[in-house]
Amino acid sequence: MKILLFQIVVLSLSLPAWAGRTAPEHAGADKPAAEKDLFEMSIEELMDVSIDTVYGASKYAQKLSDAPASVTIITADEIRKYGYRTLAEVLRSAPGFYINYDRNYHYVGTRGFRRPGDYDTRILLLVNGHRINENVGDSPSFGAQFPVDIDLIERVEIIRGPGASLYISNAMLAVVNVITKQGASLQGLELSGEAASFDTYKGRVTYGDRFGEDFELLLSASTYDSQGPELHFAEFDTPETNHGWTDNDDDQFDNVFAHASWGNLSLVMAHTGREKGVPTAPWDTVFGDPRTRTWDDTTLVGLNYSRGLSENWTVNSRLAYGQYDYHGQWVSDRADEGEDPYIVIDHDEWRGRWWDGELQLIGRPLDRHTVMAGTEVRYNARQDLRAWDEEIYLDDSGCSDNWGIYFQDEFRPTEKLALVGGLRHDLYDSFGGTTNPRLAVIYDILDKTTLKLLYGHAFRAPNAYELYYHDGGYTQKASLDLDPETIKTYEIIVEQELSRQLSASASGFHYAMDDLISQYVDPADGLLVFKNLDKAEATGLELTLLGRWHNGATSRVSYSYVDAEDGTTGETLVDSPRHLAKLNVIAPLVQERLFGGLEVLYDSNVKTLGAGYTDDFALTNVTLTYVSASRRLEVSAGLYNLFDTSYAYPGFGEHVQDEIEQDGRMFRVKLTYRF
Repeated sequence: MKILLFQIVVLSLSLPAWAGRTAPEHAGADKPAAEKDLFEMSIEELMDVSIDTVYGASKYAQKLSDAPASVTIITADEIRKYGYRTLAEVLRSAPGFYINYDRNYHYVGTRGFRRPGDYDTRILLLVNGHRINENVGDSPSFGAQFPVDIDLIERVEIIRGPGASLYISNAMLAVVNVITKQGASLQGLELSGEAASFDTYKGRVTYGDRFGEDFELLLSASTYDSQGPELHFAEFDTPETNHGWTDNDDDQFDNVFAHASWGNLSLVMAHTGREKGVPTAPWDTVFGDPRTRTWDDTTLVGLNYSRGLSENWTVNSRLAYGQYDYHGQWVSDRADEGEDPYIVIDHDEWRGRWWDGELQLIGRPLDRHTVMAGTEVRYNARQDLRAWDEEIYLDDSGCSDNWGIYFQDEFRPTEKLALVGGLRHDLYDSFGGTTNPRLAVIYDILDKTTLKLLYGHAFRAPNAYELYYHDGGYTQKASLDLDPETIKTYEIIVEQELSRQLSASASGFHYAMDDLISQYVDPADGLLVFKNLDKAEATGLELTLLGRWHNGATSRVSYSYVDAEDGTTGETLVDSPRHLAKLNVIAPLVQERLFGGLEVLYDSNVKTLGAGYTDDFALTNVTLTYVSASRRLEVSAGLYNLFDTSYAYPGFGEHVQDEIEQDGRMFRVKLTYRF
């Protein structure tokens, strides 16, 4: 571990030697943002400013140094040149984030917290400000079922810490806001195709352009198919189960996307349908049976409108419709030992439909004051749960609603000092009301040194799955009565500009989570049920060094330490790496033509549900990207897990495996042509 950290630091500090001459101040790039007040800018206009601004931290555009949070921005250029294939891989590159893959879905943890079996319900995922977390199990979509093709992302805002003073439920640990590309960024037709390991193929066709002064349009469709690798699971190494070998790891999805903007109005439409084979034989299913699989369909239709009322006041409004359908098919053998097989196919199904609406007013009523007030309404038209095999165990159709009001004031007594206070109150028909504040002190100690002191309180409402799911008394019963989870976070951040090319930040944090919703076996009847019984506490440190040079070279080096434990027993949390170290470098090998992307990711060992520990590991990914002189042709080739490292993630409660092995070395070749 020490040797790896030393190598990362040495390599990052040596970057200026090969990165070329230093650049002057990027005055030209920043000028549009300087000429227009950031708080007046819509989420669409944000795409035209530098990466030193963020929208999601305060629901209006502001400099990173002014944001009351620890923020990382990942750009479209980085996504291309590092060869990222999913949103989960984008997030894994950020300081303090890590992933888990159970060979069905990708899951994301941050700051030492990722509960096995949880559906990432404590991270809020947005697309252009619209909520993606579905309304049955509250899960976001970080993997292949994310409804926007990775190539259509303009930037990803990763905002750490509680965000419930501005956002609805789930913004406990982080808010991830994905901002998509617009038509003017393409100016024509774009075709892309790729081939990768395990008979994996993907194709995309995209058209985008600007028409006149105000209208932009982008249309895109993608298709993906992967046969997946042949896998071996030692837990099933018997003659009756093909000695533990299975090829039921296929993955397919189709994706359509549209983005249109006309003056102050913008529309986004996204849909993805995914089918995935499940090779791990969870829930005591028959190992190797290809009929065990899942289907996910995610749809978003979102409308944004922004208008300046006067020189100092702007009104923003948002309306969105979301839809999520999940279907799981599980092949089980119900025969007693020694009897002939008795095959039964179990099914479970979620159907969610919801509407979101928001109205927001932002302005400067007084000198040095930026105030924001808003209201948000959510109507869950359908929250359906079904479970059946040869008979129906569960057929529950529900609906619910909630609304919230929020206010935030940013006051600057002096040019160097900013005081931020925010408060939101939400009312749910399932449990009642909750109020969540945020406080921040932001002080420019020196011209290039900023100190941030942050406090935040957030909650997560119990979802429909936790409240109402049961299987007719077979293994699980409904809870019906749950309180929201809560978290309190304290954080201190120091951000330092070292030079025109280098900047550094250090963040120390502590959080305490109460009334965690977890699944337990009720001793009265032996059935699983959700209860508010757990607590968790964590203390940690995040260090980041960023570099940017005029010739296109960039670097990011980060180290994260966190001590996360069960607040009741004091034991280390499961799936909680204590150390994370990351190196990301983009180097122009041939000026403006050939770029090399290098990523090194280190995860320390983590505790498993079986009280064992996985091995620590370091992954190295390398991508070469060639851009023709006309910039019409782009070719990239990537090697993932370059050194064929053997590593595993903890299994969940439904798995026989205590650890689930991950893929070895893989390749991908991608060709994109712009007409």
